[in-house]
Amino acid sequence: MLEALKEEVCEQNHELPRNGLVVGSGGNVSGRDGATGLVVIKPSGVKFAKLTPDKMVVVDLDGNVVEGAMKPSVDTGIHLFLYRHRDDLGGIAHTHSPYATSFAARGERIPAVLTPITHMIGRDVPCSRYATPGEVDTGKAILEAAEGGAAVLVKAHGVFTMGKSATEATAIAMYLEEAAMTTHLALLRGPVEELSQEEIDRCHGWFRRNYGQHGTKPVSS
Repeated sequence: MLEALKEEVCEQNHELPRNGLVVGSGGNVSGRDGATGLVVIKPSGVKFAKLTPDKMVVVDLDGNVVEGAMKPSVDTGIHLFLYRHRDDLGGIAHTHSPYATSFAARGERIPAVLTPITHMIGRDVPCSRYATPGEVDTGKAILEAAEGGAAVLVKAHGVFTMGKSATEATAIAMYLEEAAMTTHLALLRGPVEELSQEEIDRCHGWFRRNYGQHGTKPVSS
């Protein structure tokens, strides 16, 4: 079941180590099927190099395994909490990417100083309060900080990005890490000027109207 979604989720999980966003088996990408509401996610503790579509685990929104021989990711509950509370989401990516997570370690947001990331998410990247490990408190902390947005740093933990698909969520995670690295390097040289909300809104609107082959809203090439 959901063969195309399993292919997509598997491929997007492979994108995490390819882009230096994870090490070992830490981090995960999931995707939700719009027709059934079922979620596909990587298995727990399996290194990314070993992942294949047939190893993906299918769960319902209550966490029951519908298909798959392996235990789903330890973060599955967080993904499901977000899906249950955000009907607009079709994909979620979670990483501990170094530069973005360095902001999370300090409990700091990533300011909106670069247009590439503000094009995509239309704002700064907020940092949540500290959340007790587990699906409910972490899920609540993400929802509180996101305010309906697409990217959140969880204090002392890592990065959660959200999109209309697993591919979109992963692309946001990739560009977010680039923005975090560049912002960090700029801050080493002194203060940086944050874009005004008016300019952020203008850039975000322009990107959504013009990016891609049909001027729709994709964020990956």
